[in-house]
Amino acid sequence: MKIKPSTLIAISFFLIILAGGILLSLPISSSSGTPTNFLDAYFTSNSATCVTGLVVLDTGVHFSLFGLIVIICLMQMGGLGYMTFSVFAMLVLRKKLFVSERMMMQEALNIYSGKEVVEILKKIFAIVFAIEGIGALILFLRWAPELGVRKGFLYAIFHAVSAFNNAGFALPPNFANLSPYVTDIIINLTITTLIIIGGIGFIVISDILKGRKLSLHSKIVITTTALLIIVGTAAIMFFEFSNPKTLGPLPFGYKLLASYFQAVTPRTAGFNTIDNGALFAPTLILTMFLMFVGASPGGTGGGIKTSTFAVLIGTIRATLKGLKDTIMFKRRIPHETVRRAFTITTLSVFVVITAVLLLDYFDHFSFMESAFEVFSAFGTVGLSMGITSKLSSIGKIIIIVVMFIGRVGPLSLALSLLIQQKEPKIEYPKEYISIG
Repeated sequence: MKIKPSTLIAISFFLIILAGGILLSLPISSSSGTPTNFLDAYFTSNSATCVTGLVVLDTGVHFSLFGLIVIICLMQMGGLGYMTFSVFAMLVLRKKLFVSERMMMQEALNIYSGKEVVEILKKIFAIVFAIEGIGALILFLRWAPELGVRKGFLYAIFHAVSAFNNAGFALPPNFANLSPYVTDIIINLTITTLIIIGGIGFIVISDILKGRKLSLHSKIVITTTALLIIVGTAAIMFFEFSNPKTLGPLPFGYKLLASYFQAVTPRTAGFNTIDNGALFAPTLILTMFLMFVGASPGGTGGGIKTSTFAVLIGTIRATLKGLKDTIMFKRRIPHETVRRAFTITTLSVFVVITAVLLLDYFDHFSFMESAFEVFSAFGTVGLSMGITSKLSSIGKIIIIVVMFIGRVGPLSLALSLLIQQKEPKIEYPKEYISIG
């Protein structure tokens, strides 16, 4: 029986999560030396592998050094993908890649041509370790004087990997995330830069490094990402400017810094420097929108992706102007791409609505808290209004499933579960129906 690439990717993620859950449940993984409840360990493993960052345990306090190393490995493998590591190992061992393996990597990395797989894969690892290394060095120089060399080194490595892979796990105690550093320019700018680079996708990074004319994909991703960050920063600044529990007490410069950080992190990263539970309703809604859009194809994050959102807007614009085709940067977008974008968005909306209703029914949080948690899980973001550690067993399972769907992708998961049908040989007569 031939297994589809999308099915193998979904299975590989599940197996990594299961292995991580078993390791994190062992006594050696907890700082107290006692076993961790398996559901909590599995939730943590799922969150790390799906690069989400939602936590039911206080990461920096509960886990031992061994447990934290396991989480680092899960975040790295989750961000880059198990198939990426497997194929890279084959290249190191100088083994030839078969067509099926190239197809799996093409699916995993959202690359449109199987011929590019080997070249892009080599660049990915060089880029990843170089960027994470630079980020870790900057964070180490900042944290070492405050925390000491050993702890500063751990903090630097952990947060550099977490930020680049858009995972959102942080080590400060009491579920504080990075809120103690809301006014720290070095930490804020380093973390957000790692988030953005990791989130725009390896195809775009490779395009930029080539120094040649950018592809249409790269233009769309960079433009959409920049607009979402700029508009998000301005909107958050406007909504939260006088909020006494968030931006209110900060000087203007730090208000702008915190707004920028809060606009970047919903793009699937999950770090926070201000209390999400204290945000005004308009900011929460805006944040949920940013989480739903997410990162970019071939990157380390989730969501429907920036390019999908751009195609949706471009198609709506074309429809309103009475145009037959979706035109972006003087290029025509194929109808298959448009159909795929609308399919992904529709499936995503269905998943999110279903999960919000189930979570609201079983755990009885406020609708806004349930919705925020689900949007965060689907976008593999990790932001929360403070309810993650209060989830019931059923609530944890709901969020685990949503995180998994968000990381694998609703369309990829659906394709892996459904039996593909061949196009019918006969063409049926066309008939119009009323829409809208």
